[in-house]
Amino acid sequence: MVFMRLTDILPEQRIYVDSAGTLQDKAGALRVLSEIIGPALRCSPSTVEDFLSERERLQSTGIGDGVAIPHTSIEQVAGRAAALVLCPDGVPFDAIDGGDVKIVLGVVGPKEATGEHLRVLARISRVLRDEATRQALARAASAADAFRVLETREQQLG
Repeated sequence: MVFMRLTDILPEQRIYVDSAGTLQDKAGALRVLSEIIGPALRCSPSTVEDFLSERERLQSTGIGDGVAIPHTSIEQVAGRAAALVLCPDGVPFDAIDGGDVKIVLGVVGPKEATGEHLRVLARISRVLRDEATRQALARAASAADAFRVLETREQQLG
């Protein structure tokens, strides 16, 4: 098993900060996430969006504390990629705690790599479990700021 940091699959270029507050709902956040992550997987954004939306219909990935972790597996993708959409104003996401979501961290990978997919989700959970990290991400003014927050947290985790 190869240990992987979240920042290995989530470069700064796949972080979007909605500083203008244009995202109003879960569908909009998933659309932006899909537009960012699709090209990294050589997969059409609409395909990614369809898979993520279907996953959300099964059960919301809004885990509470202002965080959602939309994730899915797609047969035709070879690698794994993550993207981060930050919504400082919050968007309704049907989260388990009923609160709006400010941090939407999505991950998409190949269907056959279930174990790796679960390890990535566990890593994301460990990174975002920290309240100071969540607050710093919610306040990030740019993708570079957000990426630094993630790098710092990963260094803390080792």
